[in-house]
Amino acid sequence: MGNYTPHLYPSAPLFTSVSTSFPLPTKSFLFSFSSPMAPLVSEQCLNSTTPSTFLSKQILSTLSQSLGLLVLILVTSLEALFLLQKRPPIFHFINLSCFTIVFILKPYLSKKTHKVYLVDFSCLKPPSSCKVPFSKFLKNSSMIEGFDSESISFMANILTSSGQSQETYLPPALHHIPPKTDHHEYIKEVHMVLFPIMDDLLAKTKLSPQDIDILIVNCSGFNPSPSLASLVINHYSMRTDIKSFNLSGMGCSAGALGIDLAQNLLQIHRNSYAVVLSTEILSTGWYAGHEKPKLILNCLFRMGSAAILLTNKNQTSKSPKYELFKTLRTQKAYDDRAYLSTIREEDSDGKLGVTIKRDLLQVAGETLRANVTVLGSSILPLSEKFWHGVSIIRKRFLNKSEEIYVPNFKRVIGHFCLPASGRPVIREIGKGLKLGDREMEAAVMTLHRFGNQSSSSLWYELAYLEGKERVKKGDKVWQLGMGTGPKCTSLVWKCIRPIEGESKKGPWADCIHQYPFEAHGEGAN
Repeated sequence: MGNYTPHLYPSAPLFTSVSTSFPLPTKSFLFSFSSPMAPLVSEQCLNSTTPSTFLSKQILSTLSQSLGLLVLILVTSLEALFLLQKRPPIFHFINLSCFTIVFILKPYLSKKTHKVYLVDFSCLKPPSSCKVPFSKFLKNSSMIEGFDSESISFMANILTSSGQSQETYLPPALHHIPPKTDHHEYIKEVHMVLFPIMDDLLAKTKLSPQDIDILIVNCSGFNPSPSLASLVINHYSMRTDIKSFNLSGMGCSAGALGIDLAQNLLQIHRNSYAVVLSTEILSTGWYAGHEKPKLILNCLFRMGSAAILLTNKNQTSKSPKYELFKTLRTQKAYDDRAYLSTIREEDSDGKLGVTIKRDLLQVAGETLRANVTVLGSSILPLSEKFWHGVSIIRKRFLNKSEEIYVPNFKRVIGHFCLPASGRPVIREIGKGLKLGDREMEAAVMTLHRFGNQSSSSLWYELAYLEGKERVKKGDKVWQLGMGTGPKCTSLVWKCIRPIEGESKKGPWADCIHQYPFEAHGEGAN
């Protein structure tokens, strides 16, 4: 449950008033997105957002690239000098031979990595009986002991300005009055959200549970014993040697983190299949108290889950959709202020809920900024990096009022899956990355149709793009996950085959033709 929702925490006195739309991020948050590469401007800022060990790796990588460029310049200069001095052919031969040997051996001297492919994925479409229109949510809430009229009014304002439609879903346990929040109901919800998507994924890929070599399950708020991974293994009678992992407390970035973990495991275990199951058990996170920062998650988080199949087998074996092009993880948990910016704790009455602190906006901006900076340095074309660097030098030494050039990520990325935490956050991220409505569309429409589904939202966004048949062979897709800790994870995929027919299946099958609705900035319908 513990995802950050920065647009919901104004700098004014705590929730003294809520308008019909979420408060826009404060100036500090906007500034943090004004240049995704902003950490390059200030050494102090960079040190405050990224650990020294992480910086060292990036510096070494940059030095390695620079060294290669210097070698090329040196060889070219020597060759020009030999031509001017009319040296014997042996000089040219030795010079060019050394250059050729160095660049031939370089890939073999580097750490070898195995390609990782996304074969397919499935997203849950909850049953219609789980739909929760605003009127039903508020009526039920008003009948629950623990909520006063002020709490109900606050949640009503949050809902109407959330960007969600009237057709999002809550699990059956939260439709009861009062909500059922016992362990038995938690397990029933696990069955409801994990088994259907696992069944669908196995059917799509024509695999049996015994074919799976690695299993990763992520759920932030529910961590039973035996683990959720063990529950899945037991239900499907998986192999005795399956390598299983259970991720908890990782927030909304856990789905992307699971992919990063899987690709690392696939570097070690050859010829393997890995399944990542990503969900959130909402009945464990229900808050029935009076503290308004803790009431927000009741209104925003909705049912969702995704199952993803990865492999390092030859890409022709199951005709995978995507190749994993790049992963990058950054976090600020080493910093006390950042660590405490969003935390699950008891209120004054001993009721458990997620508290969102005032400085979350700044923390989230710094975390995202550090991630985008490093990602940009590795995937952007040289021309974009050059002009960005020039603008920084101009601002620092020539004209301090000049704006820093924001690199154009659309030159390398065709499609964007952004954190579905709220319209203002989506728009501020889009503004910082120079994205238009079309690039933000998948996130805005997913928020509208399904709400904030925590770690699985990114996969509903990718399903939306596929349903609209926009992803073409050769296109790159960037999934950007952010969550408590705080942490930020980027996944960049490259489409390696035509993707067709997805509009007739998956979670968007019955409504894809209704999207996008025209007024992105208007309230939910």
